[in-house]
Amino acid sequence: MTFVVTGGTGALGRHVVAALPGARPVSRSTGTDLLRGKGLGALRADVVVHCATSFRHEVAMAKAVLAAKPAHLVYISIVGCNEVPLPYYKQKLLTERLIIDSATPHTILRATQFHSLLRKMFDRTSKLPLMPVPGFRFQPIDEAEVALELATLAQAAPAGLAPEMGGPEIHEAIDFARTYLAATGKHRTLIPLKVPGATYRAYRAGGNLTPDRAVGKRTFADYLT
Repeated sequence: MTFVVTGGTGALGRHVVAALPGARPVSRSTGTDLLRGKGLGALRADVVVHCATSFRHEVAMAKAVLAAKPAHLVYISIVGCNEVPLPYYKQKLLTERLIIDSATPHTILRATQFHSLLRKMFDRTSKLPLMPVPGFRFQPIDEAEVALELATLAQAAPAGLAPEMGGPEIHEAIDFARTYLAATGKHRTLIPLKVPGATYRAYRAGGNLTPDRAVGKRTFADYLT
């Protein structure tokens, strides 16, 4: 079989390429632009692992991939995209439905937030003397572990909606922030944030978590070290 990984030079995609024998990375840097319709011939393969993502154009990019008519499309989605009304999550859910309705043989894997997302969030907020943190829980997972599962799914038969993947531990964001501060040697006063609205309520209710699928092995502390 031949394999293509969209977003194959990105944070997740490069791990998929490393884990999938003979996989070819495609991205804007390699001449393929899913939004502008450039270089789409590079998508021709038996299996396309779709890791390229966009906060505003997720659905449009998936349409470009589907137009290449892969024999098997593997798509990375997010745990809670059907629970948390965040605009990006809504885009992910719409893309899932597009893929399912297309009748293209597919596998959809939902994963929780990556360790790198928490790291970037804390890097940004720790620039302030009073460090704000979300007032809800996270279940972060390592990108390389998700990539390995995507590579495994790409070499198997289409599975529809695959079992979710969550990180090995669930903690309040403030606890992960303390781990971050200890690892980086920073000293900040942590301020939990509670905001009104449906999105916050969904997060607070655990819509972004999958406790029964805590299959990741590498903890956030492991990642930071």
